[in-house]
Amino acid sequence: MAKYTKLNRPSDQRKAILRSQVTALLWNGKIVTTKARAKEVQRIAEKQITKAVSQYKNNVTVTKSVKDDKGNVTEQQFEVDSAAKLAVRRQLIAELYNVRPEKMDKESKSQYKNRTKDNNFPVIEKLFRELAPKYATRAEALGQGGGYTRIIKAGPRRGDAAEMVVIELV
Repeated sequence: MAKYTKLNRPSDQRKAILRSQVTALLWNGKIVTTKARAKEVQRIAEKQITKAVSQYKNNVTVTKSVKDDKGNVTEQQFEVDSAAKLAVRRQLIAELYNVRPEKMDKESKSQYKNRTKDNNFPVIEKLFRELAPKYATRAEALGQGGGYTRIIKAGPRRGDAAEMVVIELV
C-alpha cells in the first residue's frame, strides 16, 4: 500500500498542488477540489493542525532589564515562543506557502506595507491564534488528534465528470 496518492503528476507538481491547496484551506476555511486531491489535502492539513494544537500554549516568560532616559533600570516581562513551539512554527513555514493579506479599499501602498510588515506568515499566525485554540477543546473531547475537516460531495465536474467535493474546516 502506498503512503500517498500520485494524482497523475510528477512529484514536484504534486507537492506544489497539495501545498497550495492546504494553504488555501487553512486561510479560507474551505475549498472545492476533486475527491482524490481532497483526501490528500485532508491528511496533510489535519497533521499540521495537530502540530499547532500540541504547541500553541507553549510560551516562556522572559525578564529583561531596560534603562530609561534618566538612567533608571526597570524589569519588563515578555511572553515568547518556547523552543518546541518555534520548531513547530518553522516546520509549518516549510510546509505552507506565504499568503499576503488583501489590500483594503482606499488603502495606499505605504499604508498596506505598514499594516502587513510585521506579519510575515499570516497563515501560520492564523493557525496558532485562531484555529489551534478552537480545535484544542475538540481534541481533548475526542481523546485524540484529527477530525478537524469534513468532505462534502458536490457532484460531477462538467467536462470530464470528475467527482468534485468541498473540503472545509469543521
